[in-house]
Amino acid sequence: MNEVRVAIVAITKHGAAIANRLAPQIPEAEVVVSEKQAEHLTDFANPRCVYQGALSAQIGGLFEQYDQIIFLVSLGAVVRLIAPHLKSKDEDPGVLVIDDASEFVIPVLSGHVGGANAYAEKVAALLNATPVLTTASDVGKTIPVDILGRELGWQVEAPKINITRVSADVVNQQPIAFVQEAGSRNWWTRPTPLPSNIHLFERFEDVDIEKYNSILWVTRREIDPAFWQQFEERLVVYRPPAEQ
Repeated sequence: MNEVRVAIVAITKHGAAIANRLAPQIPEAEVVVSEKQAEHLTDFANPRCVYQGALSAQIGGLFEQYDQIIFLVSLGAVVRLIAPHLKSKDEDPGVLVIDDASEFVIPVLSGHVGGANAYAEKVAALLNATPVLTTASDVGKTIPVDILGRELGWQVEAPKINITRVSADVVNQQPIAFVQEAGSRNWWTRPTPLPSNIHLFERFEDVDIEKYNSILWVTRREIDPAFWQQFEERLVVYRPPAEQ
């Protein structure tokens, strides 16, 4: 797995102070700092990039070079800075904001697919701060349909509309059939119990499809196009690697 490329961006004296606390704890991070604030950085092992001029001129390069960008800048300013550079959740990096008192870590962009939610929890733990998660599946402590099993190497297979509709059923606590015919059983990693609206099955044939709004299916079976059509937007399939 490739190492995550991380930027810690500071433009104020307070931001530089937070970078001094945080950067030594994240060896993969590069500190990106304005020329004016560079003198406030302590001498740590992380590489640094000192830029001149406006931060807005740096955003395009940051989006291309890093997987996670931690801004020690106000949330409103970050929203305005990144807005012209947004493409899609499949392409954009994770963007996080830390407030000036380092009390909160807020994932702003690409929380799930880009990994910003998970990285916010990591950074918050390092700063003894509070991660502010607003993604429904994280707040509700339920299945993240779009990235389930990603750390296990599972590949999601479904039209995007299916993922959207099934995700809505999951977070709205509609009855969900979870069918696992293959792959690791260690896919539920939250400390809380599996939500009661998720019902487990070992074979698709055991599911009474009339009882469930949506179906999550971990399998290696070939699925006929007509089968997808039969279930309309109610089905999401996961493909585990062969070694599981």
